[in-house]
Amino acid sequence: MSSLFSLLFAPSFLILIRYFEFNAIVLLYILLSVIFFIYAYKKQKKLEDFIVIATYFVLLCIAYFSTSFNTIKFIPIFTSMIFVAIFIDAALHKKELILKFTKKFYKKPIPPAEINYLKNGDSFWAVALSLYMFILIGIVFLGNDLQWAFMSSIGWYIYFVLTLISQILYGKLYAIKMYS
Repeated sequence: MSSLFSLLFAPSFLILIRYFEFNAIVLLYILLSVIFFIYAYKKQKKLEDFIVIATYFVLLCIAYFSTSFNTIKFIPIFTSMIFVAIFIDAALHKKELILKFTKKFYKKPIPPAEINYLKNGDSFWAVALSLYMFILIGIVFLGNDLQWAFMSSIGWYIYFVLTLISQILYGKLYAIKMYS
């Protein structure tokens, strides 16, 4: 549910800002974040979902009281920071999140060389997500509102897919041979 909220947040905010007052829109999003928070609580979602929704809520409240569109633009950056921190923690403490995700979605047996490659996937994603976060920061300061809305929503999914494809190709073409 939080990914749907994240996907629609930036483009819908830009559309609504053309027709309604800033504070009214922010109040609507605060209400939506409370509803998503209650939904996540009732469905017993993961801690990450609560953190993302809470980040939206806190920054929306700050934006409401400061009447600052720039605060709104930083919400996707803070969300990215959360995921960067999760993957840095996973890499430092050898939690092997990427290996766990792969085992969850890939039902076939995974060869030992691929398992060894995937054990180091958390570091790759920490770097990739950091790069995305820096791109977002650059767009906030140097880009326009449409670029921000694109990169904060659809652009994230394009970046994610391209990063995933590059990790898979690198693994298949080079890295798995190193671990064999």
